[in-house]
This record gives sequence, C-alpha cells and structure tokens, in this order.
Amino acid sequence: MGQEQQPGRRAVLGAAAALSAAGAVTLGAGPAAQAAQRRPADSGGRGHRGELPTPCVIAHRGTSGYRPEHTMGSYQLALDMGADIIEQDLVPTKDGHLVCRHENDITATTDVADHPEFASRKTTKTVDGVKLTGWFTEDFTLKELKTLRAKERIPKQRQHNTLYDGRWDVPTFEEVLRWAEQEGRRRGRRVWLHIETKHPTYFRKLGLGLEKPLARLLRRYGRHKAHSPNFVQSFEPSSIRRLSGLVDCPGVVLLSGPTSRPWDFVEAGDPRTVADLVEPEGLKWIAGFAQGIGPTLDLVIPRTSSGTLGEPTTLVRDAHARRLVVHPYTMRNENTFLPADFRRGQDPNAYGDAFGAFKRYFETGIDGLFSDNCDTALLAAADFRGDG
Repeated sequence: MGQEQQPGRRAVLGAAAALSAAGAVTLGAGPAAQAAQRRPADSGGRGHRGELPTPCVIAHRGTSGYRPEHTMGSYQLALDMGADIIEQDLVPTKDGHLVCRHENDITATTDVADHPEFASRKTTKTVDGVKLTGWFTEDFTLKELKTLRAKERIPKQRQHNTLYDGRWDVPTFEEVLRWAEQEGRRRGRRVWLHIETKHPTYFRKLGLGLEKPLARLLRRYGRHKAHSPNFVQSFEPSSIRRLSGLVDCPGVVLLSGPTSRPWDFVEAGDPRTVADLVEPEGLKWIAGFAQGIGPTLDLVIPRTSSGTLGEPTTLVRDAHARRLVVHPYTMRNENTFLPADFRRGQDPNAYGDAFGAFKRYFETGIDGLFSDNCDTALLAAADFRGDG
C-alpha cells in the first residue's frame, strides 16, 4: 500500500479532535483528561465509529488469567467479560494452516507428551537463536494437531486454570474468525481482534511464511480493510511492513527490552536495538509502515533497582507525536508479575494491588493495555475514564 493511504488507515485508531476536546470537558482536569490532552487527535479518543474506548482493554491470549491460553474457552470468556479486543498469536502447521498458540513449541500448552504416537516427534530446534527441546507445530499436520488437547501453561502460578486442562483443542485462526463473525451477529457489534505473527523469519525460511496466509484469511472474512475490526502485530518490523502491502488494517510493531534486537534485524545484520527504535527517529521510521507500537510496560515506566515503578519515559508522548497508538503489554494480577510497590502479602501467586498499577500506567496516556485479567482491566479503565 502506498504512503498516501496512511492517514485513512490511522482513522481506525483514534477520534476527531472534537471528540478529544469533548472528553476533556466531560472529565475536567482529572488524570484521564490530562492523558487525553497529551494524545493527538487521530491517535486517541475512541476508535472507528466510537467502537474502542481509550484506554481500551486487550484480552491477552484471551482470558489467560482464568482459562488455558489461546483456547476457544479463553476467547469466549474474554468476550463475555466485555474485553474491547481479543488477542491471537499465530503459528503454522506442517501443512500450512494457521493455528493459535503463543509459541510453536507446544510442549507446555498441550498434552502432546501424553501421546505415545507422537513420541518420536520430540526434537531440539533453534528458534530465533534459542535452543528448545520439545514438540513443534510445524512438525504436525492440522489433523494430527487436532488430536491434542490444550492445557494450562503455568500451572504452579495458576493452579485453578488446570481445572480446564483437556477441555478444548488447539483452534485454527479460521475457526476464530468464524466465531468472531457469529458472535458479532449475535451481539450486534463487531468483535475486535489483535493478531500476532510469531517468529515470521524463522517460518519463512521453512517455506511456511505467515503473512500471505494471514492476509488471505483476513480478505476471506472481510477483515482486510482500513476500518476492519482488527490490528496485526509482530515483534519483527519486516512482518508488519510485508502485511502493509497485503492488507489495509492497522499494523503494530511490538517492542521488547531496550537492549534486544528484533530477530529480523539480527538476520539482516541491522545493528539497531529496541532502544534505537523508541527514540524519535526510530518511531518516525516505524510510522512509515505501521500505525502503532506495542512496547513492554517497562519501556513506558521503567522499574527501579528495587522493582518499584520509576518515572515514566517520554515514549508515549513521542509515539503520539508520530500518530502511533501505544498498546503496551502485559498486566497480570498476581504479585509475582506486579511492580514491587503494588505487591500485597508474601504469596507470589496471590493478587496484589492491580488497580493501583493500572492507574499508574493509564496516567501515561497509553491508548490500550494487554491484560491476562480483562475483568480487572475493564474496571480499572472505567474508573480511570470516570465511567463508574
């Protein structure tokens, strides 16, 4: 797609200036109003036709705080709770189908180890420079993968989720699209998705590129347009650039720790790190082909040496100056995942003051936030906006 289409594509990500101004009048001088004033007119406020509030809540892998991640049960609960957007991570099968798993290594998220017929498939691979031993989606046909059942990835932290082990299979992305279509008709509103390509360079080398199959599916279900109810995202900027030439829906570049390098940069010999990409010049480069960024929360508010939240960086302001939306990841309710100043008690798996942490992050002016506990996130967002 040409650069001339960029402003139209950004329209899905924010409201007109009048909406932002109206919001400021309604909310007065509170933190939500102050955050809105820092947000550019077409990069905040509300989404296309008022569908997405700001800040919006993105259900991370569905309701992964309550159900095994990337299952239809996890997605359904997220939608029933009222999540604004629901995330899918995509990896391919041996025969080229896109399925929803956070990683192609399915050892921890399925019962594959309990299937003697697949014992010989266990192997060691290097994925994006990391050596892994287990079972991998690209070694299974879809028919074979469908014989497996999903299970909780972190049972020590989320023992209650193990109640649902074996209840659901591994969904294909097309099944998710059908489900979203059906639920949208039933509810009278569109179901928003946040779709990630996982390890795209690795899979492209195997002849299992992700972008073209994803684009075909989005076109098949009418989700390829500028105002379609979905985002596409990736930790590899080149994947978003490729997708920008195939579909018009907005792209989001995910950003991990500041010293890390996107794997496509490593493969291409590009010396830039995430620290370079979050500088104004790096954000300008991203804005040439993407409409948003998804930084780790520590890039928005770094943690101190004691693990407490420090002072916000200028990332949100700098991204908005480039008309980029900011959807950081990931908020979780458990103490073990929270900044130290929001932990409560000694049990690492008990809930801490998640509402306090949400408030600190929302005050930076972010446009949305990934959360494993979207019910908590929705209440926190409503409190912040003054909807309660």
